[in-house]
Amino acid sequence: MASRLSVGRIVRARRGLWLALAGLALSFGGLAAGWWLAQRGAVPAAADRSRQEALKQVSLLRAELARGNATQVQQQRLLELLLALQANGEATDLLERMADQQPDRWPLRLMLAELRRSQNDRSGAEREVRQLLNMNPERIEALQLMALLQWEQGQGEAAQAQLQGLFQKALVPQVKPRALPIGLLLGDLQRRRGQLAEADALYQALARSFPDDPRPVLARALLKQQLGQTEAALAILAEAQRRQPNRQDARLDQVAAAWGLAPLRNSAGPRPAKAPSSLPSPATGEPAPTSPPAP
Repeated sequence: MASRLSVGRIVRARRGLWLALAGLALSFGGLAAGWWLAQRGAVPAAADRSRQEALKQVSLLRAELARGNATQVQQQRLLELLLALQANGEATDLLERMADQQPDRWPLRLMLAELRRSQNDRSGAEREVRQLLNMNPERIEALQLMALLQWEQGQGEAAQAQLQGLFQKALVPQVKPRALPIGLLLGDLQRRRGQLAEADALYQALARSFPDDPRPVLARALLKQQLGQTEAALAILAEAQRRQPNRQDARLDQVAAAWGLAPLRNSAGPRPAKAPSSLPSPATGEPAPTSPPAP
């Protein structure tokens, strides 16, 4: 159970890293071991314990694995230590073994794809993602990583066509909940391809289809801010706040604060805008960089 929960935290920590207009969609960038482990706060080797102690733990866990006695928790711990020690090759082998042994735990396969991508093995990463999509063609996390891989290889048009097809399927005969995350991903890809008017129109359509969800409105606000239209962005943020009158969303205030603006519930006028270095993801509530990490 602990291992299952740990993987869930890992995946949540990886969300919102690329195709997410300053962290809007659930997406993925390179699996930089130091960043990932620091986010999880579970790396004694990088904090209180010495490298030598970490190596000792790795040796013991390797022996358990070789004997076939390593539990899921022990394998998870070994993976963390290998990544902390930047032993990415061995970590990849271990993660592949874990994913093969536990096919129902799809986040392992997704992590494996990210790890391969971080080592510039994009064909290997794409192979892992296709396995996930063969099991579930509409798994949004896999679609996001596939879109990233296609974008990096100059296949943005193909990625957009695939997302457009899935989005249309999610709209007929009636709008389905999955239309929202797919639409957000599609809108950001349109933005990255310079189709700003199309992305803006899509965000507005999503806002009409999902009136109780602030994410499409926030997506549009982030787009306006990126274009330097700070006043329009702040007005749209206020609209997103009004969509949930029974609970104030601190994430919206965090976005405004990241831009150097007064909190939305503060009557003071806005201060000069400041480009954010990171913003919280409306989809996950976790921070995400405003630009894709280097492959």
